[in-house]
Amino acid sequence: MQKLYFFSIYFLLFTLPTAWAQQPQKPNAVELYNQIQKLNFLGSVLYIAAHPDDENTRLIAYLSNDVKARTGYLSLTRGDGGQNLIGPELRELLGVIRTQELIEARKIDGGEQLFSRANDFGFSKNPDETLQIWDKDQVLSDVIWAIRKFQPDVIINRFDHRSPGTTHGHHTSSAMLSFEAFDKVNDPSIFPDQLQYVTTWKAKRLYFNTSWWFYGSKEKFDAADKSGMSNLKIGTYYPSIGKSNQEIAALSRSRHQSQGFGSTGTRGEEEEYLEFLKGDAPTDKNNLFEGIDTTWNRVKNGKPIGEILASVEKNFDFKNPSASIPELVKAYDLIQKLEDSHWKNIKSEEIKKIIAGCAGLYLEAVAEVQEATPGSTLKVKLEAINRSSININWNATTTFPNSMNTQEITPLPNNKSSSKTITLELPNNLNYTNAYWLNQTGTVGMYRVDDQQNIGKPDVIREIKVLFILEINGVTIPFERNVVYKYNDDVKGEVYQPLDIVPVATSSIAEKVYIFNNDRSKTLTVKVKAGKDAVTGTVKLEVPQSWKVSPSEIPFTIDKKDQEVLAIFSVKPSEEASEVDIKSIVTVDGQTYDRNKIDINYPHIYKQMALKPAEAKGIRLKIKTKNEKIAYIMGAGDEVPKSLAQMGYEVQILKPEEITSEKLKGFDVVMTGIRAYNVVNTLAFKQHILLDFVKKGKTMIVQYNTTDDLVTKDIAPFKLKISRDRVTEENAEVRFLTPKHAVLNYPNKITADDFKGWKQEQGLYYPNEWDSNFTAILSANDKGEKPKDGALLIAKYGKGNYIYTGLSFFRELPEGVSGAFRLMANLIAIGK
Repeated sequence: MQKLYFFSIYFLLFTLPTAWAQQPQKPNAVELYNQIQKLNFLGSVLYIAAHPDDENTRLIAYLSNDVKARTGYLSLTRGDGGQNLIGPELRELLGVIRTQELIEARKIDGGEQLFSRANDFGFSKNPDETLQIWDKDQVLSDVIWAIRKFQPDVIINRFDHRSPGTTHGHHTSSAMLSFEAFDKVNDPSIFPDQLQYVTTWKAKRLYFNTSWWFYGSKEKFDAADKSGMSNLKIGTYYPSIGKSNQEIAALSRSRHQSQGFGSTGTRGEEEEYLEFLKGDAPTDKNNLFEGIDTTWNRVKNGKPIGEILASVEKNFDFKNPSASIPELVKAYDLIQKLEDSHWKNIKSEEIKKIIAGCAGLYLEAVAEVQEATPGSTLKVKLEAINRSSININWNATTTFPNSMNTQEITPLPNNKSSSKTITLELPNNLNYTNAYWLNQTGTVGMYRVDDQQNIGKPDVIREIKVLFILEINGVTIPFERNVVYKYNDDVKGEVYQPLDIVPVATSSIAEKVYIFNNDRSKTLTVKVKAGKDAVTGTVKLEVPQSWKVSPSEIPFTIDKKDQEVLAIFSVKPSEEASEVDIKSIVTVDGQTYDRNKIDINYPHIYKQMALKPAEAKGIRLKIKTKNEKIAYIMGAGDEVPKSLAQMGYEVQILKPEEITSEKLKGFDVVMTGIRAYNVVNTLAFKQHILLDFVKKGKTMIVQYNTTDDLVTKDIAPFKLKISRDRVTEENAEVRFLTPKHAVLNYPNKITADDFKGWKQEQGLYYPNEWDSNFTAILSANDKGEKPKDGALLIAKYGKGNYIYTGLSFFRELPEGVSGAFRLMANLIAIGK
């Protein structure tokens, strides 16, 4: 029989606008048939790597949609340490974005997403450093937990565990941990506390997904002996949708928008190679599941289920999918009687989705508001419609987390909508919506999640749910739905958003960092936002005793939910140099609230809400600045302009198209944001204007760019070659190559102390070749490496100064690193 290729539901979900992503699924007949095929395959693959974007979407798409295997991707981190090409969010908030990007990617390629608690603390050059900062034991525990939960037959590593130092330390560490975990997963003495929730497990085999990249070039890989490797032909074409496997994979990879990984799909034959590492080697190298029963016969009492579902697949009617429901319901009933809880749970969810899809069953729970507070009441509209001739009754409804059960039998005749509105009493102890891994304070290398059952869950944990209990052909089947919010937008139409549980009041301080370069007071503005109607309370700033705040507190009243009020305080620093945390505390009805609610809203991911401490950093800093006017040209997105304004400079963000000689006359300094020459194409046509600005006696400061796709090769007035050199050890010794240079002495005397307390890294993508007109100012290196002298280069050009720096000012300034402010002031004042 000719093999039929039908694509999964995930692709069509992707083709809809993202605002519709939380709508109930509405699969078509082709998608339903594909789901039935996957229902009949009982085999799993787990792909393991370190970051969002490390995964091979071509292989994941192939395994999920061609082989029909349950395919998971375990990313040890959430990508918190990278850069952001679409906005200013960094660190934890960037991790929230990249988490959602991975979830969206899996919807397209058909995989499932998993994580560990490891925090992406930034680039690491070797696994020894990585595993010290991560806490190897905890991450190994998480890898073993993921394998025990997922129970993969086959594990595939993206990276080579045998090549430390040749790639990112996180990469090699992910492979080393997977290699070690492969045998330990089946040992009950290893992390025995996990076994109250899962069982030990033994995967059949472990592979390394090699490629030309690991050989150094395509030519070397082509010449390599690959006779011992598995060779998978992954260039499948799916005629039902007119897409190749690679085109699907490209759509998946293109979800990584914050990293600028838009990808163009390819067509035709393509191969992926897997090197066998451990386990039972297959005699047929290209059959990953050789020796593994992937039919229903692999589970006790599964044979009758397999026979029913084989008949469903064979006789599926594309014009009338509901004809399969009676047999599907029989299979569902048998699945509930299985002793194997693992496959019982997985296949129960799969078959319920298929039954609902075949019946055109539409179940929805919609809240009247997008945000609610603990202890409040919430009206929720329930809608159910059966668009088939199958007999379906809506017998009961259960709500969570309060487990309110309503028994009321409502017949659902063909294509007649049934709806009812219920009122939920939200518990007072209901958890706020937040990325659960951010709820507790972790370490530089690890997030803290104490509940073992939550470790590795990909998404925000949402507690407000409704269980529709239906009777279909005499069999009771529960269907769970998250309560969501939807509204009609005049442009977008029907828009879905998640229901968020928010504090009664949240607050935010206007800036992240306040610089006090003298004893005078500064005005700090606090914004207080109400999470419900009629909120009355007080807000105050909490600072150390050596700092003074006036007034001590400010009363406020907010009539309507989502409205905001401003509270203005005067803060006087201590006389001595110091760095302090300034905290905003709101009190309502005797309860204190100290969270800042941050909304993250990009069109390619779900709207996200994050709660972080409502605080800022106050720095009493002995720093001298001049009165320079700065034109800032944004690149990939950073918050440096805000920091410059805090230093007292007049800063104007200049759009690329606004760059003219006339416009620049009013400025002393032009500064480009991070990766500007990678992402701002217009700079290729404006560079001569900027360099002429320097030539006439002004200053240009260019922050780091990567080696990839520079919009112009002439980013500097003289030869300058960017490399991948970086200093990742933020406390690495910094040596002054030209200690008498003005940039180290005016208007502030820069010393080694100014490089203490830097965050995540000193700098990245340093030039490694430059013209003799440049003067190298600084030298530093990670342990065991040669000195890197390209962190800060200054050249006299005409009457002005051109500065190129790979120092990570975009991290240090928003973090309030004193020395970074002092050095930046000197860069700006050069030539004065």
